[in-house]
Amino acid sequence: MYKHQEIDRDKMTPQQALDILIEGNHRFMHDLDADKNFPYLVAKYKDKQHPFCSFLSCSDSRAPVEMLFDQSLGDVFSVRLAGNIASDKAIGSLEFASKYLGSKLIVVLGHSSCGAVKAACDNFREGHIGEIINLIRPAVRQEKTVQNQRDSNNEDFVAKVCELNVKTQIKQILHSSDIIEDLLNEKKIGLMGAVYSLATGKVDFLQDTWRG
Repeated sequence: MYKHQEIDRDKMTPQQALDILIEGNHRFMHDLDADKNFPYLVAKYKDKQHPFCSFLSCSDSRAPVEMLFDQSLGDVFSVRLAGNIASDKAIGSLEFASKYLGSKLIVVLGHSSCGAVKAACDNFREGHIGEIINLIRPAVRQEKTVQNQRDSNNEDFVAKVCELNVKTQIKQILHSSDIIEDLLNEKKIGLMGAVYSLATGKVDFLQDTWRG
């Protein structure tokens, strides 16, 4: 968004927000990140924030959304939990960003080789990690195409569960949040799923998840 300061964030459409993210990921992939005046941005946003998009993404240290999409201070409202799970608190945070901060787009972002997804594939249950896995487990059950080696050693199985998990978390958001559902129906925000590749740096948006 820093590259598009001329756009009025209040009047921005969800599609414009998505286009900005796609453009930013292209810069990230090709090492073309925009110059950013951080002292200026610190001063600009010291009293308020107006992010143009919000993310529910994984906590993985290799997948910080501001970097993946070449965005800057004040651009992204970021909710990060292992496995990009739509817990009640995560959904509440997205509601806040969408209704009260003016975010125009929610992106649920998974990534390749996700440790939480792998743990779910292996039916991991230890400690509080198990609470996270319980929210990913439905995606494991939904994957019906892989018949053999349904565990984390099967990269194809993990990749399919990863994409299904993104869709599962989107369904959970829509099921649990009247606020987000209303904003979507009023065309005030958009919602989309995506998967980031740790190997290539590319984000693939899942077109069949788009609402906007």
